[in-house]
Amino acid sequence: MENAMFCYQCEQTMGGKGCTKSGVCGKTPEIANLQDLLIYQLKGISCYAKKIMEQEKKIDKSIVSFVENGLFTTLTNVNFDAEVHVKLLQESQSIKERLRDEAPEGEYPDQCTYNLSETKEEMLKDSVKAGIMYDQSLDADIRSLRSTILYGLKGVSAYGHQARYLGYHSDQVDEFYFKGLEATTNDNLSLEDLIRMAMRTGEISVEVMRTLDEANTTTYKNPSPHKVNVNRVKGPFIIVSGHDLKDLEMLLEQTEGKGINIYTHGEMIPAHGYPSLKKYKHLVGNFGGAWQDQQKEFDNIPGCILMTTNCLMRPRETYKDRIFTTNVVGWDGIKFIPTKDDETKDFSEIIEKSLELGGFKEDEEKKEILVGFGHHATLSHAEKIVEEVKAGNIRHFFLIGGCDGARPGRNYYTDFAKMVPNDCIILTLACGKYRFNKLDFGTVSGLPRLLDVGQCNDAYSAVRIATALADAFDTDVNSLPLTIVLSWYEQKAVADLLALLSLGIKGMYLGPSLPAFLSPNVLQYLVDTFNIKPISTAEEDLKSSLNQIC
Repeated sequence: MENAMFCYQCEQTMGGKGCTKSGVCGKTPEIANLQDLLIYQLKGISCYAKKIMEQEKKIDKSIVSFVENGLFTTLTNVNFDAEVHVKLLQESQSIKERLRDEAPEGEYPDQCTYNLSETKEEMLKDSVKAGIMYDQSLDADIRSLRSTILYGLKGVSAYGHQARYLGYHSDQVDEFYFKGLEATTNDNLSLEDLIRMAMRTGEISVEVMRTLDEANTTTYKNPSPHKVNVNRVKGPFIIVSGHDLKDLEMLLEQTEGKGINIYTHGEMIPAHGYPSLKKYKHLVGNFGGAWQDQQKEFDNIPGCILMTTNCLMRPRETYKDRIFTTNVVGWDGIKFIPTKDDETKDFSEIIEKSLELGGFKEDEEKKEILVGFGHHATLSHAEKIVEEVKAGNIRHFFLIGGCDGARPGRNYYTDFAKMVPNDCIILTLACGKYRFNKLDFGTVSGLPRLLDVGQCNDAYSAVRIATALADAFDTDVNSLPLTIVLSWYEQKAVADLLALLSLGIKGMYLGPSLPAFLSPNVLQYLVDTFNIKPISTAEEDLKSSLNQIC
């Protein structure tokens, strides 16, 4: 049994149906099954927690944090270390027993009554019952909606983790982890109930993005436009990947004056827009492109890499000794940098290693791109934008963004961006931007035609921009000359999509392929209710966008 697995939580899943022998992401059946069992345990914890909350009692924030981190650990491309999962499972059992003692008596599902086995081998045998397809009699649409809620919660947990790390949280979000997970075990909930719960997950996604936006902009100030060098600079260096601005800040503080250059990578590029981070002169630029190119780009580099959140791929032997992980990220045999009791981290080992490796021998010619157009910076131009639209000088807005991935069909997003007429503005966010963010799109009416809004959680910024423009035009978002073209890959994209749907946004294009966990009926519901459109060709989709009645 231990050699079997089933996982369909991300876009690259085998054959568009599900990974059954090993994960395309690099996840082994062992890791996949331990993750299934961890989610099973988190559901048990949540069922007890929900009953306790119904008695007007609070759940300790350490339990909330554990559930949040447990969800995040199982998100695609985060943690591949079996021993980490075993420790989390053991901790989950002690938390579950604690809540079991507090919870009122009554009927509880198997996820609650199950007791974790002693050894990893026994845990793996038990994990069969935690598998997505274990209950063959379960209605396909119920399974689909339960999966949609779970994957939305995984995306929410990533943002919640980042906000909590900066000292921010939302009680509404914290309580919903338990309510949402409990809903995925509740046989009394109808399809309509689960659809409502999926939309509620979207509302919670908006709330957690709002919380993270507040955390980031309060701590590091509002992003403002900034030119970022995307070529190499002479000297020792550390590349910081992922999304966690606090890790980047601590590393910048600890490397200041040591002759080490710091580069962002992947989703960390928006960090250059934040005043409290871009003040560091040794934050010299951005290295490489999107996450899926890391094995090739990190191959044998004379410097170090720090992975702060997800998008870790199997490290090649040529850089395994110089890649470090932190937070919930992990790979067996890779150096992990823990958080100390005082919430700080000691980066001295990665600093020494980068000095020892020596870095790049010479400068490359500087090439700069513009970042930093969060809602604050973009809306400072709102009056001008409205005037230019009314005058007919700006015809349409396109939000082209989301997660990137390796499928050939993703060239669609590059082609689409290149074809956008010169009198239109492109907003972009998340690592999908790497498909086209180094191209020169020029300006329209004195404004850059490509506005980088930020990380995937900055879908919140895009919503703020869209709703402010709608207000200025005295209309609603769906009546704006705006087309949203999303690329999805993992569970944060699911949270972002549910967020946009919960706000009533219609007519979005989604690709490069549709999620395997959406049953035909659930997909049809989304198409009928929200006019979601699977992408076709860039030419056809662009043409129909520009022909839409505004």
